[in-house]
Amino acid sequence: MKLLFEISRKGHKSALIPEADTPVYELPEAFKRSTPVRLPELSETEISRHYTKLMKRTFGVNDGFYPLGSCTMKYNPRINEDMASLPGFKDLHPLQPEHTVQGALEVFHETGKALCEIAGMDAFTFQPAAGAHGEFAGVMLIKAYHEARGDLQRTKIIVPDAAHGTNPASATMAGFTVVNIPSNAAGCVDVDKLREAVGSDTAGLMLTNPNTLGLFDPNILEITKIVHEAGGLNYYDGANLNAIMGITRPGDMGFDVIHINLHKTFSTPHGGGGPGAGPVGCKSFLADYLPVYQVVNGGYGFRFDNPAASIGSTKAFYGHFLVIVRALTYIKTLGAEGIRNVAVHAVLNANYMRNKLSEYYDVAYDRLCMHEFVLTLQGIKDKYGVSALDVAKELLDNGIHPPTMYFPLIVHEALMIEPTETESKETMDEAIAVFKKIFELILSDAGSLHSMPLSTPVRRLDEVGAARNPRLRFGV
Repeated sequence: MKLLFEISRKGHKSALIPEADTPVYELPEAFKRSTPVRLPELSETEISRHYTKLMKRTFGVNDGFYPLGSCTMKYNPRINEDMASLPGFKDLHPLQPEHTVQGALEVFHETGKALCEIAGMDAFTFQPAAGAHGEFAGVMLIKAYHEARGDLQRTKIIVPDAAHGTNPASATMAGFTVVNIPSNAAGCVDVDKLREAVGSDTAGLMLTNPNTLGLFDPNILEITKIVHEAGGLNYYDGANLNAIMGITRPGDMGFDVIHINLHKTFSTPHGGGGPGAGPVGCKSFLADYLPVYQVVNGGYGFRFDNPAASIGSTKAFYGHFLVIVRALTYIKTLGAEGIRNVAVHAVLNANYMRNKLSEYYDVAYDRLCMHEFVLTLQGIKDKYGVSALDVAKELLDNGIHPPTMYFPLIVHEALMIEPTETESKETMDEAIAVFKKIFELILSDAGSLHSMPLSTPVRRLDEVGAARNPRLRFGV
């Protein structure tokens, strides 16, 4: 498929712009480019056809099964999109006076109240753009708390080895030293190692529960207590909230700060970089450090207010507003019982698939899981030479998006599967049949899997080469 630059022909245009009926402002020469900007020139027909071709090559939850572990690729109800498309929401300008955006401010206020109830927190900010951005903002709250108390020796953040890779990155960006804690034989935090790691230099712990293996840590109350007794704070990575919302709350587990991936748990189409939203919640003793632009009900309407000891702005303006509209629509549509049912059915679906697939593949931790589980193909690779990548590529030929591969890092040849609550038993049965067919192909003709996929627009790509030597500009 050709790039836009390859389709481009000089003189092709896609718009007729009328003559200006106001005086034209000319930029000073010092600010003008010395050479024309290099942009493709295309007709409207050419643009439309190009993006339609791209659309036909894109795989999403509207096309088929999308069990991308840790990403919660659920179906997104159309009513969310309808609400986000209302002119009173989509046409707002961030610099409008507060009295002209009262409905939007109420959306922030109502969503914050709902998320506080779901997460067990006391306050939320909606500025962070997505999950990792929320992590960074949350860790900065922890840093501000310790600095305000003069507790400057607390320079270390504890991160389990099963954590999302962004956890240690966020802690490092915030200026902390990361201390890694190993998992025990059950796939959860090694409590004894945690006790050895905490001390007067512990600023906090970053953890998600259930963890990236899809396992709920039975020692979670002991874990958060150990950190608190050492003077640290507990940060909850909300990537896996889909498994527990409406059933238990991070705030009740002993967590002080949380980010929530609205685009995952609360249903916004995402993938390929966005859109996203990673609001951060905290307990009341941290609320004064939240980023600026908190919405408060001033009695005569809603207005923005800045917390007393705010860490400042983490993003321009107020956050990804239309993602928040979608999230509030989702919450209002489901209600308390529906929110709980989401988690119940996410866990049911994951355990159904785990049980069925365990007949053919090794499950890394074959016990009751939450919303996702991890297969390990190490035994198959050792015996038949077929890797997790080979199986993932063959899934493409069968109309299934591959699960997350080679993550978490503590499981060799990992495939992390998350079916989500929006998948039917019939869809899961079809997927299980495909996994079974691939397993039978491994037994009968393992070598053939090295050349998969066969039916996709492009076959096997040099993914390592593309990552290490990316071509980011046309013609270079």
